[in-house]
Amino acid sequence: MSSLKEREAWATRIGLILSMAGNAVGLGNFWRFPRLLAANGGGAFMIPYFIALLLLGIPLMWVEWATGRLGGKYGHGTLGPMFYIMARESVKPRKALIFAVIGGMIAFSVTTLLNSYYIHVIGWTAAYSIYSATGAYYGVDTVNFFFDHIKNFQMVMVTWLIPMILLFIAAFRGVSKGIEAFNKVMMPLLYVFAVVLAIRSITIGSPIRPDWSSFAGLNYIWKPDFEALSKNFWVISLAAAGKIFFTLSLGMGIIQNYASYVRKGDDIALSALTTASLNEFAEVILGGSIAIPIAYAYLGPDVVRSGSLGLAFMALPNVFTSMGEVGRFFGTIWFLLLFFAGWTSAIAMYNYLTALLEEDLKINRKIGAVIVFLIYLMLGLPVALDPTLTYFAELDNWVGSYLLVVLGLFDVIVAVWLFKPNNLWKELHEGALIKVPTFFKYVLMTLTPLYIIILLIGTTIDYYNQGIFAQSDPLIVQARIAIIIILVLGAIETYLAISRKYREELAKNQVIVKVE
Repeated sequence: MSSLKEREAWATRIGLILSMAGNAVGLGNFWRFPRLLAANGGGAFMIPYFIALLLLGIPLMWVEWATGRLGGKYGHGTLGPMFYIMARESVKPRKALIFAVIGGMIAFSVTTLLNSYYIHVIGWTAAYSIYSATGAYYGVDTVNFFFDHIKNFQMVMVTWLIPMILLFIAAFRGVSKGIEAFNKVMMPLLYVFAVVLAIRSITIGSPIRPDWSSFAGLNYIWKPDFEALSKNFWVISLAAAGKIFFTLSLGMGIIQNYASYVRKGDDIALSALTTASLNEFAEVILGGSIAIPIAYAYLGPDVVRSGSLGLAFMALPNVFTSMGEVGRFFGTIWFLLLFFAGWTSAIAMYNYLTALLEEDLKINRKIGAVIVFLIYLMLGLPVALDPTLTYFAELDNWVGSYLLVVLGLFDVIVAVWLFKPNNLWKELHEGALIKVPTFFKYVLMTLTPLYIIILLIGTTIDYYNQGIFAQSDPLIVQARIAIIIILVLGAIETYLAISRKYREELAKNQVIVKVE
């Protein structure tokens, strides 16, 4: 079989790069990265972080781009069917279906449940943009102010609907006219805001105490601390490796979805490296140069090293208050930066589900965009109704952290080993503008899966030591039930989608549909 139905494609290469970068550049770059960096010894964290980037991040980016474009040739934009066509290279179709169902159900779970709470955080940034512009948190306890906000159901709902509606409009309009168009505006603005804030952050000097300077904050980030790393090697290394997964949007299925809209013969090798570089510039250079130096200068090292959830929403408002009236401007810019960063990642997950409905279940894209809106509305309500953030935290433990790594392992098993390394390398280099060093092929075959297995074992042990498995709070139980239900639904959906399209193959247990 030589051709399939023509799919929508990216209109321009710059639109693809900005959308892929927007997918990777998210709240994690400016909110999660600074607090993990601060809590794990600053310079001690950066050492395993860059090792994980080299051995996990960049190699898996190439794998997921190659998987996505190959899937697009077959008319697939979701991970289950992509895993199926790759696994067939080594095993019979019925066994390939097993790998497909596992990949499909995890990707479905991540894109539904992770986004169900992630969009709420984007809503917080929308609310805080308003609070900063109006000076609402000036002269009050910013910790209590944050918790008062998440208890304010009406405000939470209104500001949550702002990103939800924008996501719906983009998905409704399609890939080139919606997602690409939005990202062409939001991504440049994001980088402009980030550069402005980074310059301001590193030039504020020592406004409170001589030893509390922005340069002391930069020193904390960039000075290698081998002693701190040796004392907490596994904890810091696991945190760094997990952050690489989150920051590059690996193990979610959404890179493959975006890459499925790349035309046959277009470059993916350089494009993948470019988007990874744009993300790392946003995270390490800009994200690390904003929150930590400015908090170090105004709040001191103890607050910074606590690495709390509240660094963005509780600590930095104190900084903006200390700046006086000009703080309103910088506060508004900061939270708009977070809003844009979050939205450009959330749209990738929104589009994944829209593509799933459109391609797997043959539902019109516009109707699919409406259905996804209603799904997120339903799944996001428990988050809105829980001011303790217990439900939120439990989802983040499993969906936003653990399952990403599990799916990353299956990326390697299916796209490298079952699809076969030489086939992957051939797909990666079709139309490539650069030649990826062969070194990375062997990294993917050995070091990457070994690193992921160690990460999974270490995370499981860490969860056990923290007592996460034994927790029985009703909200935690509710979150776990939601995860199980979504995993089951994802497995059923993937099975039905593949069994419909490849019914004859599965019946005969031999490959029939093949695109060259």
